Amino acid sequence: MHLDTEVCGLDPESEYVELAVEVFAMLADATRVRIILALRSSGEMSVNHLADVVDKSPAAVSQHLAKLRLARMVSTRREGTTVFYRLTDEHASELVVDAVKQAEHVVGTASHHRTQQTGA
Repeated sequence: MHLDTEVCGLDPESEYVELAVEVFAMLADATRVRIILALRSSGEMSVNHLADVVDKSPAAVSQHLAKLRLARMVSTRREGTTVFYRLTDEHASELVVDAVKQAEHVVGTASHHRTQQTGA
């Protein structure tokens, strides 16, 4: 598939390159990657539930969520006194999934290609 590089900001001289670097920097933390993956699979979670899933304290998870919220990667919904977090869109989770797939290649366990080849 051919992408129009001007429309998508894929030109190496694009002003979005620096912003893309900021996105990668935001995702350069194992806890934030785990939070993104947890929200990807669950859709929406509270801080306490996320803390259980990623095995970190609620305070630590709350700090990571604040950063992700400032980066507009997650958004919130309040229900009474509980705040639920969800991914703003699919792009952050797609980046994380692609990074995990790349990591599989690095260690030689890239099963995602075998699944595609066999049609499973």
